[in-house]
Amino acid sequence: MTMIAGRLVGWIAVWFGSLFLIVATPTWIGWVFLLLLVYATYRAVLQLAYLRPSLQIRRVLGQYPWQFLTGVPRGRNKHPRAEQDEMWYEFPNPEKPGEQIPLLFLMNMRTFWWMRRFGTASTKPELKAQIEPLWFAGDPRFIAVIAANSRRGKAPRRLHLLFQRTATGRRGIEPTDWNASPAALDRARRAGAHVPDSVSPPPRPY
Repeated sequence: MTMIAGRLVGWIAVWFGSLFLIVATPTWIGWVFLLLLVYATYRAVLQLAYLRPSLQIRRVLGQYPWQFLTGVPRGRNKHPRAEQDEMWYEFPNPEKPGEQIPLLFLMNMRTFWWMRRFGTASTKPELKAQIEPLWFAGDPRFIAVIAANSRRGKAPRRLHLLFQRTATGRRGIEPTDWNASPAALDRARRAGAHVPDSVSPPPRPY
């Protein structure tokens, strides 16, 4: 959050500085600063786009502790139980450990870093090793945060928000409770997920 806020302030300052230089310098030099102005606008908007998921990540981490997981199933091809053709991880259902729940990487600006490390036949082992083991916090039925391991193996980095589409609250997407306990639903709600107020048999969740 500190880095995002700092970068946002920095690029806004560059934007105003570029605008001043465009006005204060000859026209032929002003074109150079116009390009900088456009780039600063792009970077500032990019930081704003990072702000909302970062706030959501803070909410999730306020409700769920980190877990250090190894051997988590993952794939780049379409998951057989999902409608979208996206990358995925599988995590155990907290209340039914024998059931594996897929969490999809719904495409956004930060997905490419993970895509390079998910692995194909040509992926370098050192890239794959950056996401194994995996840091995890959340409930895969609703919303979660994953992170790569730091180089020293003592802290999470590259935090990334994952969520079920049914927990987004978007119009036309009905929330589902996955037969979760009332306590689990309340916890997911505090973490920012949209879940039903009462427990009922869930529809197809993907």
